[in-house]
Amino acid sequence: MQRTRLLLPLSLVIFALLVPASAQAVSRGFFGIVPQTGIGGEDLARMRAGGVETIRMPLSWKGTQPSPRGGYNWAGFDATVAGAARERLEVLPILAEAPGWATGSSRRMPVFSGRQRRAWAEFVEAAVERYGRRGEFWAEHGPGSKEPLPRVPVRAWQIWNEENFFYFTKPVSPGRYARLLKISDRAIRRGDPRADVILGGLFANPKQGPPVAMDAVDFLDRLYRSSGVKASFDGVALHPYAADVGELRAAVEGVRATMARHGDRRSDLYVTEMGWGSAYNPRLVAFEVGLQGQARELRRAFGYLLSNRRRLRLAQVDWFTWKDLQGSCAFCDSSGLFRSGARFKPKPAWHAFVGVTQRAR
Repeated sequence: MQRTRLLLPLSLVIFALLVPASAQAVSRGFFGIVPQTGIGGEDLARMRAGGVETIRMPLSWKGTQPSPRGGYNWAGFDATVAGAARERLEVLPILAEAPGWATGSSRRMPVFSGRQRRAWAEFVEAAVERYGRRGEFWAEHGPGSKEPLPRVPVRAWQIWNEENFFYFTKPVSPGRYARLLKISDRAIRRGDPRADVILGGLFANPKQGPPVAMDAVDFLDRLYRSSGVKASFDGVALHPYAADVGELRAAVEGVRATMARHGDRRSDLYVTEMGWGSAYNPRLVAFEVGLQGQARELRRAFGYLLSNRRRLRLAQVDWFTWKDLQGSCAFCDSSGLFRSGARFKPKPAWHAFVGVTQRAR
């Protein structure tokens, strides 16, 4: 018992050094999670209790409109939004994944024909009209309805995911992505003029080069050169996966410097995915660092991001992911804050995350 009493204050002192007092009082929605497994009421309640304020979720076009003549099926995303609203969590939708009938591939951006562009714009506008500030979903769940819910409308929309990386986008093209942004921005503004339009999270440093991938800084630099594109988004998003926090810092600072170089100092920066795996196989995956390493890098990353959030104009940071998923990507299977399975088996990283959120309030 005496040993425990001595260790707790020491751990708090160490944490205070990692996350200085200036990091306190972050804006609502700052701490987010990107689940890769289904989430239910117990997941969401635990997220809220641990300090999570936003969940970043894919709103798949191909899943919502599998046929061009079948209308939109919102049932799956309705359940997500309803569950989040019960816990007063915000949702950041990722609008992505084209259906085969529109483009032939979910990775192909719908900008190659008038038909594709119109269909995408209709989907985006319909999503905003469903979940945005004036959304029909909230009217259906208002006071006096069968299932009244707290009103937590979607206020920001992320356009595509890792548009600089072939795993999610093919072909990779800043010019075509600029076109997609312009189409999306117009559609979103029709449904909610005050909504924020956020770039898809750029993968910081993919190993591959053009034409299948581009570094985030290079892609962003070329994107800014597209005529009129800056008026079509309110925030830049980054996925700074890295071997350690030093590399993460370099990626974040590089993107922020690129924004400044193009006169975009006032736009917000979002980190819509970051994470390390708790498995340990650094020769195969640089960001698998072991159980204690995962917790250590989480603390260090948030320490840097929180203490510099005003200078970086950092609006949100989302950890990838909530629970491990066996058989997923090379590091996704161990990047969760909890082990896989229906039960909740927290890792040291979960306790580190809760410490971060509590300190920042």
